[in-house]
Amino acid sequence: MLPTPTTDSVDYDLVYEPAEDSFLLLDLLEEQKEFLDTHFQTTQNGDKPHVVAGEVPLVLEIGTGSGIVTTFMHKNIIKQGLFLTTDLNLHACQASLTTSRENGGTPYLDTIRASLSSALRRRLVDVLIFNPPYVPNEQVPSRPDDDNSSSWLDLALEGGEDGMEVTNVLLDGLDSVLSDRGIAYILFCKRNNPEKVAESMAQRGWKTFCVGERRAGWEVLSVWRFMK
Repeated sequence: MLPTPTTDSVDYDLVYEPAEDSFLLLDLLEEQKEFLDTHFQTTQNGDKPHVVAGEVPLVLEIGTGSGIVTTFMHKNIIKQGLFLTTDLNLHACQASLTTSRENGGTPYLDTIRASLSSALRRRLVDVLIFNPPYVPNEQVPSRPDDDNSSSWLDLALEGGEDGMEVTNVLLDGLDSVLSDRGIAYILFCKRNNPEKVAESMAQRGWKTFCVGERRAGWEVLSVWRFMK
């Protein structure tokens, strides 16, 4: 098992604390390493990974929170890549850079305060990772006016009707986000009806695959892979 990055400097009163969903992503992304190496034709040249053909992959984590997932990715899974994180929460954006730096860092990481992938040009992303606000609620919380409000934590958790309002926005525009070789890894809870989501995406021409699931208390979490 690969080491889990530390997040000691993150203020969990303002930023989502890594939990069962975060650790499920880490475990399943570790299992996906061989698949990703093959997909991007990555070989090992001594201690350094080398992309045989094409450009190094651009990895985007949406809703980065503490930055633990992106740090895990650049340290262990895609060691030769460009990395971006986005989050509406200013403190989460800052945390993603701090967590990376405190775990050895990479000069090829930047962060953008933005909703989903709205700040990026079309069809750039090779690997997209999204642990969305998936908890069903009456509505998605409003964006707080105060950067230091604890309400940012609600925005990281509550996904509106069926917990899918935010995720559906991304899925509906996924074609315009991913590159021709792009892959998306998206986390769902059982109440999001991920099988129905996958069926709908398959009807739109996507290859869908559940890379794994795990029970976390009373909830069942799963991560699905989407690619053309």
